[in-house]
Amino acid sequence: QVQLVESGGGLVQAGGSLRLSCAASGSTLSIGAMGWYRQAPGKQRELVAAITRGGSTNYADSVKGRFTISRDNGKNTMYLQMNSLKPEDTAVYYCNAQTLWFPGGEYWGQGTQVTVSS
Repeated sequence: QVQLVESGGGLVQAGGSLRLSCAASGSTLSIGAMGWYRQAPGKQRELVAAITRGGSTNYADSVKGRFTISRDNGKNTMYLQMNSLKPEDTAVYYCNAQTLWFPGGEYWGQGTQVTVSS
């Protein structure tokens, strides 16, 4: 089992920055790719950014050039640096981890609220 705990959310003005963290515990050696998702009120959960264990990344078009995902495997922690925030970035942000071990699966954090005021 893997436990994921997000932190770093909050209220920020448009144009500001926030840094989210996702700390993993438990069977952390089983973790492969990780990612950040977000869900705004009335909308489906969407992928924001993902990173492999080796550090390869991909981003949603809406955040390219503004957000940076990273991970420190030694600290079992993933980060999301969010710059130039916009009101449309307002959502609950969730940490996700994919397991490498059979039979596969994924884990989710409890989410952290990010609110960007105009």
